[in-house]
Amino acid sequence: MAEEKKSWAKKEGGGGLLLGRYEVGKLLGHGTFAKVYYARNVKTGESVAIKVLDKEKILKSGLISHIKREISVLRRVRHPNIVQLFEVMATKTKIYFVMEFVRGGELFGRVAKGRLKEETARRYFQQLVSAVEFCHSRGVYHRDLKPENLLLDENGDLK
Repeated sequence: MAEEKKSWAKKEGGGGLLLGRYEVGKLLGHGTFAKVYYARNVKTGESVAIKVLDKEKILKSGLISHIKREISVLRRVRHPNIVQLFEVMATKTKIYFVMEFVRGGELFGRVAKGRLKEETARRYFQQLVSAVEFCHSRGVYHRDLKPENLLLDENGDLK
């Protein structure tokens, strides 16, 4: 337990090894219940994003069933326009979602730079509809689709 705290404290500022498997880098973003870090798989060299949730906050806010549902959904949904979940790990105090690292940033940032070309906007919309239809056909509903929650990969495709 003390080792976990010591190791995680190192990662809060970047650097350090998570459970001996991921070299954790900079903070990519954060919300009320989670922080997302860039990381690299030390065995494969693959870039990943690690969403870190504080168990105590999750339990206090009654969101444990929501988190379990999110894990279940992400494990069974595979689509080119949906971020892939690679694995879920946990310690006594944290839950870690190891996910595909999407390099292009948020759609919100792209839209904020100015008007999209019609062709580009159409492609994003088609990709969004494809992903939503895929999820809905499996009984999965996002409930918070907005440009801040949509990412662009290095090819300019929506995730």
